[in-house]
Formats: sequence, C-alpha cells, structure tokens
Amino acid sequence: MSWDILNIIGTVAFAISGAIVAMEEEYDIFGVYILGLATAFGGGAIRNLLIGVPVSALWEQGTLFTLAIIVITLLFFFPNSILKPWKKFGTFTDAVGLGAFAIQGALYATAMNHPLSAVVVAAVLTGSGGGMIRDVLARRKPVVFLRSEIYALWAVFAGLVIGLGIATSSWHYYLLLSLVVILRMVSYHYRWKLPYRPLSNNM
Repeated sequence: MSWDILNIIGTVAFAISGAIVAMEEEYDIFGVYILGLATAFGGGAIRNLLIGVPVSALWEQGTLFTLAIIVITLLFFFPNSILKPWKKFGTFTDAVGLGAFAIQGALYATAMNHPLSAVVVAAVLTGSGGGMIRDVLARRKPVVFLRSEIYALWAVFAGLVIGLGIATSSWHYYLLLSLVVILRMVSYHYRWKLPYRPLSNNM
C-alpha cells in the first residue's frame, strides 16, 4: 500500500512539474504531454535499466499513465488566473516528486535484495531522473547539476535511510517523505550549496 501511494504521489507531482515547465517554455499541448509524462516516468525507466528490471515493466502501470494524462489535461486547461499562482509551487511539486520517487526507488531495490549502494543509486535515479530528462528536453540546465542548489543529496539521504533499515513501516516512509520535502524547500529557500572547486580563476 505504501509503495502504491508513493507511486501515485510521485507520478502526480512530477506530471505537474513537467507540464508547468513545458508551459513556461511555451510548448504546444503535445509538448506538454510529452514533458509531463517524461518527467513522471523517466526516472523509473532509468532505474529499471540499472537494477535489472525490464524497461517494459513501465507499460504495466496503465493506471498511473491514465492518472498522469488526466492531471496534465486538467492543468493545461486551467484558467490563467488559477494557473499562474501554480507556477510558484513548481519547486514544491518537484520536491514532493523527488522525495516520493526516491523512497519508492529505494524500496524497489530493497525488495530485490540489492546492496546498499544499489539502493542509494535507485533512490537517486528514480527521484531525480525524471527531472533531468525534463530539464534536458526543456533545454535547461538539469537542477541536479546546478552548484547553486542541493537536490540529489536529499535522494541519497532517503536511500540511506531505507537501505540501512532505519525506516521500516508506512508511517516511517511518510515521515521521511515530509523530511525530504522540507529539507529540499529549506535548502532552496536559503540557497544552501555543496562545496565545489573551480579550476578557473575567473569563477
């Protein structure tokens, strides 16, 4: 049940995130659907490739595809007076998708008895893979690589908590989701950064 709910939360959140980015870039309705679906399902496809699950397993999620299409359609036809304020919450919906999918990916790898390293990788790829695909298709720098933001680190955190067996029940997973979202939003608001080392004196 936790797995299914996290899947639904992540799918809806990332479908909204992808659709909003597509509309910000003034893509037509086809582009909005493509970007919304790519954001919602791209991370899972990349994860499946690396942990040995057939990519075709994605097509078994017919209900989630239908849900994502419904959400994108509703969002596309929202009046501008309603849609414009939603753009301000793009970072929030992206944070929800990051957390939900990172936890879901970690649980997926754990269920397959993969080692901790694979659990963390599954968390990162499932949580941030869709966002990377979204940003590349929108011709933006992927958020996960921006030195001005901390993003994928929170997926690593979720993967470690799951992989080390610290979170083991439904309420643990939802508490972890809330914590990841809060950390992502706080780090975004206060512009926390990871250390980096420029090689150019001009940087």
